[in-house]
Amino acid sequence: MSLNPVRHITIDAHDPHALARFWIEATGYLPDEEPDDDEVLITAPVPDAPGLLFIRVPDDKAGKNRVHVDIQPPVGTRDEAVQRLLAAGATVYEDHRTADGMGWVTMRDPEGNEFCVERSATERGLSPS
Repeated sequence: MSLNPVRHITIDAHDPHALARFWIEATGYLPDEEPDDDEVLITAPVPDAPGLLFIRVPDDKAGKNRVHVDIQPPVGTRDEAVQRLLAAGATVYEDHRTADGMGWVTMRDPEGNEFCVERSATERGLSPS
């Protein structure tokens, strides 16, 4: 069996440039190349991670995403990441945090795409890689 790594995760957008700017803030990814008018690619600052490709589409998002991104902050806390993402333009969709500090927060980016913010590596007792 051959390995078929994921090259990009593609996200439809009304404004791919604005949405890419949000996701640069959310992930720490970097602009990959000079974008054309209808698409923007951002890439991870680490090797072998898939890029996020934003493509202009005319239609609105309808319904819940069938695929979404889970973010695990490498440093700090989940709650600090949630506050930073709120300031960057995200909204909280569903809050699954529990009194014992477990759980996650489902958020929406500025165009309504859902993503989750999990507890950080530090909170999970893992050393950041």
